[in-house]
Amino acid sequence: MFFAWMCLRPVAAVNFEPPARLKLWADVFASFFPWVWACVTAILLSGLTTLVATGMRRAPMHWHVMLMLGLIMSTIFVYVFMGPYSRLKGAVNGQNWPSGAKALGQIRQLIGINLLLGIATIAVALLGPLVF
Repeated sequence: MFFAWMCLRPVAAVNFEPPARLKLWADVFASFFPWVWACVTAILLSGLTTLVATGMRRAPMHWHVMLMLGLIMSTIFVYVFMGPYSRLKGAVNGQNWPSGAKALGQIRQLIGINLLLGIATIAVALLGPLVF
């Protein structure tokens, strides 16, 4: 998410006209999102397995906070995939550039939210034992 937000987005905005930029993003997401599905699945399964093996009541509070943040992030990703990304693909295929730009803007905002939530999750993982 950091790469997409901080590196690819600014370069694509400067170097590509809207049709080429939207096609680039649709192609990047087509390669990127299968990896996201795999990572989300692995992270949620490993986290839940650890919680269940430890016992939900005995697990430290920051583990529960991390689970909550992970579920929120996963929900946002599923929404991005099913909603704006689907609209982006359709707009690019139909060469409806204004609609594609709107969908890409939504994806950008939601990825930004997920990036912040990911940073918060890392902070909870590192600082949780000291705070909770």
